[in-house]
Amino acid sequence: MMSAWLDAFVPVFGLLGLGALLRQKLLRDDAIWAGIERLVFWVLLPSLIVNALSGMRLADLPVGGLAGAIWGALLAGTAVSLLLARVLNAGHPAMTSILQGGIRFNNLMGFAIAGAIWGPAGIALCAICTGLIVPMVQTISTIAFAVGAAGRIRPVRLLRQVLLNPLILACALGFAVSLAGGLPAGLSPMVRALGQASVALGLLCVGAALTLRGLGDRPLVQGLTALLKLVLMPLATLGIAMAVGLGPLPTAICVMLMALPTAATSYVMARAMGGDAPLMASITTSEHVLSVVTLPIWVWFLSTRM
Repeated sequence: MMSAWLDAFVPVFGLLGLGALLRQKLLRDDAIWAGIERLVFWVLLPSLIVNALSGMRLADLPVGGLAGAIWGALLAGTAVSLLLARVLNAGHPAMTSILQGGIRFNNLMGFAIAGAIWGPAGIALCAICTGLIVPMVQTISTIAFAVGAAGRIRPVRLLRQVLLNPLILACALGFAVSLAGGLPAGLSPMVRALGQASVALGLLCVGAALTLRGLGDRPLVQGLTALLKLVLMPLATLGIAMAVGLGPLPTAICVMLMALPTAATSYVMARAMGGDAPLMASITTSEHVLSVVTLPIWVWFLSTRM
């Protein structure tokens, strides 16, 4: 058991630390990391998702229960994030950072941990959950930013952003390949190799994006947002999963994903759409630092229930 835990968490947090070190000492050019991020987002991570889903029997998967647990938790997290921003008297830009810190997740960490602890079945369930989380989070975040821009919400543009997200396209392709009987010979090992590269390169990019500067910026906001994301969100997910009767492994994957720190790309979205980018950077870093403690506790708890 100890070996499995070391295999799960040492690579994840070790790659984050290595990415930060490489960014400071060896690969200092932002363009290098931007190129790797695009490669991971558009090619490598979609390949991981397609490979994971292509061998699954979709009829055996509790997609309805997964959707209920995930979407219910995301709606609850959105409501609490907005309430927290109001209580803290945060302006609209800061509110969007609190919201992203409260409901977004670092899916690369999720795939790495799911594979190490729960194997191929965990990765496949992680892929399905990603397909359920991403469109809803993308929609909620985009609406939140748009409301601050004089209420200019463009439904067609929003739908296009969601449907053309490469992770959503990968889920759709994975489901189609599964129904068709799996990936053909020759293509299957290539897609698998691309997918295997996604986690290591992706975690290096996340580590490179983290910065300790600004951790003292609005510590109360950071602390409460981290409490919401790392404790309350997984608790809510666990409660809903139990209520809808999800099995032990699907429940573990849902809760683990919701216990992850926010996505490093939250900063990019905040900077591009008029959010509070410095606060977003601080929340992203503080959640990753705190998850070194909270995430192993959640995985241990979930493992004891199986």
